[in-house]
Amino acid sequence: QVQLVESGGGLVQAGGSLRLSCAASGDIFRVNSMGWYRQPPGKQRELVAIITAGGTTNYADSVKGRFTISRDNAKNTVYLQMTSLKPEDTAVYYCNLNKFGSIAWGQGTQVTVSS
Repeated sequence: QVQLVESGGGLVQAGGSLRLSCAASGDIFRVNSMGWYRQPPGKQRELVAIITAGGTTNYADSVKGRFTISRDNAKNTVYLQMTSLKPEDTAVYYCNLNKFGSIAWGQGTQVTVSS
Protein backbone atom coordinates (compact mmCIF):
# COMPACT_ATOMS: atom_id res chain seq x y z
CA GLN A 1 0.00 0.00 0.00
CA VAL A 2 1.23 3.44 -0.96
CA GLN A 3 -0.10 6.75 0.26
CA LEU A 4 0.51 10.02 -1.55
CA VAL A 5 -0.22 13.47 -0.18
CA GLU A 6 0.04 16.56 -2.37
CA SER A 7 0.47 20.08 -1.11
CA GLY A 8 1.41 23.50 -2.39
CA GLY A 9 -1.54 24.37 -4.58
CA GLY A 10 -3.19 27.73 -4.51
CA LEU A 11 -4.12 30.85 -6.42
CA VAL A 12 -1.42 32.68 -8.36
CA GLN A 13 -1.29 35.35 -11.01
CA ALA A 14 -0.30 34.60 -14.57
CA GLY A 15 3.46 34.63 -14.89
CA GLY A 16 3.93 33.58 -11.31
CA SER A 17 5.44 30.48 -9.79
CA LEU A 18 4.30 27.70 -7.53
CA ARG A 19 5.89 24.55 -6.17
CA LEU A 20 3.88 21.42 -5.54
CA SER A 21 5.04 18.66 -3.22
CA CYS A 22 4.08 15.01 -3.07
CA ALA A 23 5.06 13.00 -0.03
CA ALA A 24 4.99 9.24 -0.42
CA SER A 25 4.69 6.72 2.36
CA GLY A 26 3.95 3.06 2.82
CA ASP A 27 5.28 0.40 0.48
CA ILE A 28 7.50 2.57 -1.67
CA PHE A 29 10.26 0.07 -2.28
CA ARG A 30 11.38 -0.25 -5.91
CA VAL A 31 9.25 2.51 -7.33
CA ASN A 32 9.46 2.64 -11.12
CA SER A 33 8.43 6.25 -11.53
CA MET A 34 6.51 9.10 -10.03
CA GLY A 35 4.72 11.82 -11.84
CA TRP A 36 2.30 14.67 -11.90
CA TYR A 37 -0.99 14.71 -13.74
CA ARG A 38 -3.59 17.41 -13.93
CA GLN A 39 -7.27 17.66 -14.69
CA PRO A 40 -8.55 21.03 -15.89
CA PRO A 41 -12.21 21.84 -15.23
CA GLY A 42 -14.43 19.79 -17.50
CA LYS A 43 -11.52 17.99 -19.14
CA GLN A 44 -9.75 14.66 -18.86
CA ARG A 45 -6.76 14.02 -16.68
CA GLU A 46 -3.48 14.47 -18.52
CA LEU A 47 0.17 13.77 -17.90
CA VAL A 48 2.29 16.74 -16.87
CA ALA A 49 5.66 15.28 -15.94
CA ILE A 50 7.27 12.04 -14.80
CA ILE A 51 10.56 11.08 -13.23
CA THR A 52 11.86 7.53 -13.28
CA ALA A 53 13.84 5.71 -10.63
CA GLY A 54 16.93 6.39 -12.72
CA GLY A 55 16.27 10.11 -12.75
CA THR A 56 15.04 10.42 -16.31
CA THR A 57 12.38 13.09 -16.74
CA ASN A 58 9.69 13.61 -19.31
CA TYR A 59 7.27 16.49 -19.78
CA ALA A 60 4.15 17.30 -21.67
CA ASP A 61 4.87 19.66 -24.53
CA SER A 62 2.63 22.28 -22.98
CA VAL A 63 4.85 22.63 -19.90
CA LYS A 64 8.34 22.08 -21.30
CA GLY A 65 10.66 24.87 -20.30
CA ARG A 66 8.29 26.08 -17.59
CA PHE A 67 7.83 23.15 -15.21
CA THR A 68 10.50 21.05 -13.52
CA ILE A 69 9.95 17.76 -11.75
CA SER A 70 12.46 16.77 -9.11
CA ARG A 71 12.78 14.45 -6.15
CA ASP A 72 14.31 14.18 -2.73
CA ASN A 73 14.81 10.50 -2.10
CA ALA A 74 15.73 11.03 1.54
CA LYS A 75 12.33 12.61 2.12
CA ASN A 76 10.40 10.33 -0.25
CA THR A 77 9.08 13.46 -1.87
CA VAL A 78 8.60 14.57 -5.45
CA TYR A 79 8.22 18.20 -6.43
CA LEU A 80 6.82 20.09 -9.35
CA GLN A 81 8.28 23.56 -9.73
CA MET A 82 5.98 25.58 -11.94
CA THR A 83 7.06 28.89 -13.42
CA SER A 84 5.61 31.26 -15.99
CA LEU A 85 2.18 30.00 -15.08
CA LYS A 86 -0.65 30.51 -17.52
CA PRO A 87 -4.40 30.48 -16.99
CA GLU A 88 -4.56 27.24 -18.97
CA ASP A 89 -2.46 25.62 -16.24
CA THR A 90 -5.47 25.87 -13.95
CA ALA A 91 -6.36 22.36 -12.85
CA VAL A 92 -6.41 19.89 -10.04
CA TYR A 93 -2.92 18.43 -9.90
CA TYR A 94 -2.47 14.82 -8.88
CA CYS A 95 0.63 12.98 -7.79
CA ASN A 96 1.12 9.49 -9.20
CA LEU A 97 3.37 6.62 -8.20
CA ASN A 98 4.00 3.62 -10.41
CA LYS A 99 5.58 0.40 -9.28
CA PHE A 100 5.27 -3.22 -10.31
CA GLY A 101 1.71 -4.34 -9.74
CA SER A 102 0.51 -1.09 -8.25
CA ILE A 103 -0.46 2.45 -9.16
CA ALA A 104 -1.21 5.03 -6.50
CA TRP A 105 -2.78 8.47 -6.69
CA GLY A 106 -2.87 11.37 -4.33
CA GLN A 107 -6.01 13.28 -3.45
CA GLY A 108 -5.15 16.23 -5.68
CA THR A 109 -4.34 19.86 -5.04
CA GLN A 110 -5.99 22.79 -6.79
CA VAL A 111 -3.91 25.21 -8.82
CA THR A 112 -5.67 28.30 -10.09
CA VAL A 113 -3.93 30.84 -12.31
CA SER A 114 -5.65 34.19 -12.68
CA SER A 115 -5.56 36.66 -15.57
